[in-house]
Amino acid sequence: MKKTLLIGSTLGLLSVSSGAFACGQDELTKKSTDLQAAMTAYMQKNPDKAQEMSAKSQQISAKMQDAKNLDDVCKAYDELLASMK
Repeated sequence: MKKTLLIGSTLGLLSVSSGAFACGQDELTKKSTDLQAAMTAYMQKNPDKAQEMSAKSQQISAKMQDAKNLDDVCKAYDELLASMK
């Protein structure tokens, strides 16, 4: 359930409006796909850390929702990916 919640919230973040930024919609879509795969693998390997990852994901999701441009969203995706390594 927690894994589904994390993936669902991540997918919802793609609603940020796009523009002519260094991080374009194609890159953002790739990062989203990469993040989904990484989160699924991470949760399978570390089920005991699901609650911790959920909290981290929510913090970063808030950053994404407050983002002014796609560069900020890409940075938030990168931050969440890095936290799983």
